[in-house]
Amino acid sequence: MHYYIITGASRGLGKALAETLLQQPDTHVTGVSRHATIEHPRYRHQPLDLSDMLALQNNVQKVFPSFADASSITLINNAGVLGEISYMGEVPNEHFEFVFDVNVIAPAMLMNTFLSTYSDLTIPRTILNISSGAAQRPVDGWAAYCASKAALDALSCTAQKEQDLRGTGVRIRSVAPGVIDTGMQDHIRTAAADSFSEAEKFQTLYAEGLLSTPLQIAQRIVMWLQQPASATEVISRIDSI
Repeated sequence: MHYYIITGASRGLGKALAETLLQQPDTHVTGVSRHATIEHPRYRHQPLDLSDMLALQNNVQKVFPSFADASSITLINNAGVLGEISYMGEVPNEHFEFVFDVNVIAPAMLMNTFLSTYSDLTIPRTILNISSGAAQRPVDGWAAYCASKAALDALSCTAQKEQDLRGTGVRIRSVAPGVIDTGMQDHIRTAAADSFSEAEKFQTLYAEGLLSTPLQIAQRIVMWLQQPASATEVISRIDSI
């Protein structure tokens, strides 16, 4: 059985990934989110609010049980938040704590626990972090999001180097999925132009039907995940995998 653990599995890309994987008979999915929106005999819901650091610390081990019949185990850190769209100096300090908790601290704790829990296994183990093109460029109004996704990329690269040095065979990748028609995009399109200079661009992408669907991206990611591990770059975009 191939086991997948997906954060943010209740909607958007996370839900599409879970539903795509469950179409295959030899897969089992654990969804980590506040609410359960999937019912399937091979789906397990682990309720957890990734913005609640105390709850995460106390319950993170529940996310990673022993899988006695596992042929492979994959963690997909998909959950992420954009936060308020506004310039630095015009947002409360708590905004940065919230965004970094969900986008960096929670994935780091999940990666750390995954690597520790399954360190003695020899089966294929993969960690896939869902990043963003915003990690590679400054986007006004998105300071916390850009910085947090850049940190996630750096975390992925460092963890992969460590695993390579130890010769564990664990594969760690960070992929930017492109512009997807999700709730985050709905939020982006409500931004005022004086807080986000690219507001019109994103409104046009939606109006002209240029956004990818969660299912389209999920299918590409699943196809990549199920290919044999190769010496690809740790950080990539969806159109290069």
